[in-house]
Amino acid sequence: MSYPDYLQKLVGGHEVQLKSLGEIGTFIRGSGIQKSDFTESGVGCIHYGQIHTHYGTWATETKSFISHELSIRLRKAQTGDLVIATTSEDDEAVAKSVAWLGVEDVAVSTDAYIYRHTANPKYISYFFQTEFFQSQKKPHITGTKVRRISGDGLAKIKIPVPCPHNPKKSLEIQAEIVRILDAFTELTAELTAELIAELAAREKQYDYYRDKLLSFDDGVVELKPLGELAENLDSMRKPITSGLRESGDIPYYGASGIVDYVKGYIFDCDLLLVSEDGANLLARNTPIAFSISGKSWVNNHAHVLKFETYAERRYVEYYLNSLDLTPYISGAAQPKLNKKNLESISIPNPPLEDKKRVVAILDKFDALSNSLTNGLPREIELRQKQYAYYRDLLLSFPKPEKVEA
Repeated sequence: MSYPDYLQKLVGGHEVQLKSLGEIGTFIRGSGIQKSDFTESGVGCIHYGQIHTHYGTWATETKSFISHELSIRLRKAQTGDLVIATTSEDDEAVAKSVAWLGVEDVAVSTDAYIYRHTANPKYISYFFQTEFFQSQKKPHITGTKVRRISGDGLAKIKIPVPCPHNPKKSLEIQAEIVRILDAFTELTAELTAELIAELAAREKQYDYYRDKLLSFDDGVVELKPLGELAENLDSMRKPITSGLRESGDIPYYGASGIVDYVKGYIFDCDLLLVSEDGANLLARNTPIAFSISGKSWVNNHAHVLKFETYAERRYVEYYLNSLDLTPYISGAAQPKLNKKNLESISIPNPPLEDKKRVVAILDKFDALSNSLTNGLPREIELRQKQYAYYRDLLLSFPKPEKVEA
């Protein structure tokens, strides 16, 4: 049975009206709460900034507290109220809401509204996530850098209300829609968690085999400083400030990859770039060694190494990315791997045939890992889009051709 058919069965032939949020509730502005007012315990409070980062569709516990003395002077949300953040630098985040379902009243900060209404709180909070809601709120958003919406603007937005003349039946239908969306939300979260766990397991497996292949536990292998294995081309680098770069199609590389595209090039060959400075030397959020091919321009934030063969270049690339480089890095505030320290790094130097064997295996693992790394996030995104589609479908009752802003 399709969703529209099921929705018709759910409504049971009853009327569905578009009512403004102002018709079914009132907006109450929050009171002044600064983050400096937070205490270890006390009366629960919701700061508008936390709605964007700390809360989902609904909540029964707050992330922060204020003193009882301060709370007496502030406006509070009651069980079933929505708490709505009214400001953000991003239009999509303006009017993000959380339904407060806790037992105790909670204080609400300025730049947030308390919405007290007669509907199912989760029904309204889910509605705030729909494309229908987003399209209606846009004409009411004001401001340039900081975007905001007023209570008067929110009050004009229309929401589908089933059985408006039978409050009990209306709430029953809303509750059933919420039940479906809760189940779908839980399923989406479970699937996303499984995909993330699968990605982590695959990456851990890849790291294990890479380190195993590069450990050479089965025999003695000669160690050589990196400076003897590669030709250093750092002297050919040419940094160009952003204002002086002429736009083109040649990749312009920095410490962690492509920074820009420019006209002209310095190199036209296969190279290994190694981060010279930056926080990533310690954080290792991205590889500090990466291969490039063809025409390129490199600034002075990446060392440039040239090797005689593909296997030697990739072998060193894999080894450097598996190595703890902390002993070779200077500077705490501004980590740096200078040329002298880079070239002093000891690299196991087995025969070329062994390097080719190791690289061939790791290239296959790398391809598999990249496939998973790129594929699983896309799968997660598809799950989330599927959820949004069915959520919007469940909340898209038949409505007039035009909704007045």
